[in-house]
Amino acid sequence: MIDFFHWSVVALFALASITLAVYGLHLYALVFYFRRRVHRVFHEQNAVIDTYELGRSPEDWPIVTTQLPIYDERDVAERVMVAAAAMEYPAGRHEIQVLDDSDDATRAIVDLAADRLVARGIDIKVIRRTDRDGYKAGALANGARTARGEFIAVFDADFLPPGNFLLRSVPLLASSPDLACLQGRWSHLNRMDSWLTEAQALGIDGHFAIEQGARAWNGLMMNFNGTAGVWRRAAIEDPNVGGWQGDTLTEDLDLSYRAQLAGWRLDYSLELACPAELPATIGALKSQQRRWATGSIQVARKLLSRIWRSPESLCRKIEATLHLTHYSVSIWMLILAIVARPVLLASLDAGGFEGWFGLFWAGVILSAMAPSLTYAYARYVLSGHWWGIRTIPSMVILGCGMCVNNSIAVIRGMLQWGGEFVRTPKSGSSGDARRPSSYQAIQNRAWIAEVLLGLYALLTFSLYLAAGRWFFSVFLLVYAAGFLAVGWMSRPKRTKNAIVAGPVHRLPMPVLTESGA
Repeated sequence: MIDFFHWSVVALFALASITLAVYGLHLYALVFYFRRRVHRVFHEQNAVIDTYELGRSPEDWPIVTTQLPIYDERDVAERVMVAAAAMEYPAGRHEIQVLDDSDDATRAIVDLAADRLVARGIDIKVIRRTDRDGYKAGALANGARTARGEFIAVFDADFLPPGNFLLRSVPLLASSPDLACLQGRWSHLNRMDSWLTEAQALGIDGHFAIEQGARAWNGLMMNFNGTAGVWRRAAIEDPNVGGWQGDTLTEDLDLSYRAQLAGWRLDYSLELACPAELPATIGALKSQQRRWATGSIQVARKLLSRIWRSPESLCRKIEATLHLTHYSVSIWMLILAIVARPVLLASLDAGGFEGWFGLFWAGVILSAMAPSLTYAYARYVLSGHWWGIRTIPSMVILGCGMCVNNSIAVIRGMLQWGGEFVRTPKSGSSGDARRPSSYQAIQNRAWIAEVLLGLYALLTFSLYLAAGRWFFSVFLLVYAAGFLAVGWMSRPKRTKNAIVAGPVHRLPMPVLTESGA
């Protein structure tokens, strides 16, 4: 007979299973939406670009401001400045703003790089503030006050914009007066550095090769990803939009949704690829994911009620809800790992529960397969090969292992507004050269919980095996591998001469020569 406790965990297990199945079905739907429009959009966007360029004189191109928000990025600051300066665009129609909030040696590196570029005739300015009020959002808003551009391109410090980025993006924006922002696709500089970067790359490809296109090309709400995109300045400054705001940790997602609620559109170009550096360590990845998870939930708190009160279609409202709350999946996955053992005991104690036990686990299987199939297909779309399949096991293990980190971040997003914008440590690594970062991610004690949960999942796995639940036990083994791997990699270890990427710190400025630091 099942007591109240067991009924409670069974109900929780059922709720988690059903919720995860909904998010899984959502991914399947996005694949469908992507497939039905991708070829048509490809031809339409290229036709718009060709028509715009045809016979247009250089002085007819709109002025563009490229903003490079930087905070303590000594390893990559000069690289992104040089890449931005190398973008092709009509002379005199492109300016670059380096929005440097740094308080370490990055300042000297930025100044020297800017001096070199100015000497080459590049229109580049370094803009600094007395504080980091509003963090990245504040820096972008501050730079916009003196920007000349009708359009504003944004690139984070770890990105390398290709030479034709503006020539391919500006025509799409200029040809559509209601288009607020065009988002480009992220590609990867260091995908093959390790299994960790390979797994991340597959997940990011799924977002950019499938999800963004599905949303943008089917009239659903999508988001600017904070970098590798171009904004129409009038949309940012629209009083009904409200400009950049720093009350969430994902100012890009916040602005995107406010712009769409005000009647503007966002679009996406699959062909507009911009290489970026993937976090090379588990600490850097956790830092990035914490910010994204907390920020997206903050935006959900801020805007979901407004979205549901708006005249938007029911389909757009549902999609927006699933999009903004996607990181809550981590909590439901964590719940499954915890209640799997008492649920098994409950199923053994009550034979009538056997059917429901299998049904709920079928929901788990359905939702677990969705990301794997979606992201493998995304890699096929980009490369023409199914090579992504071999990366699926490591991606699934990493996704399970990140549950604790992301669940804590989601809860934080539910309880507080804003927070310090802790940037992800970068090293300047690329496919040709690997290098350690000068910065170290903030460490915490969550790794202990991850290791303990890994051992608990391993114990639960053995119980499922003993009970003859061979098929379902595989998922417990994946949980165990994920928690143990991520927990072990996250254990405290100090990198020599590394700087913790957290609260403000000040370092002596090095003496720079023309050859660098």
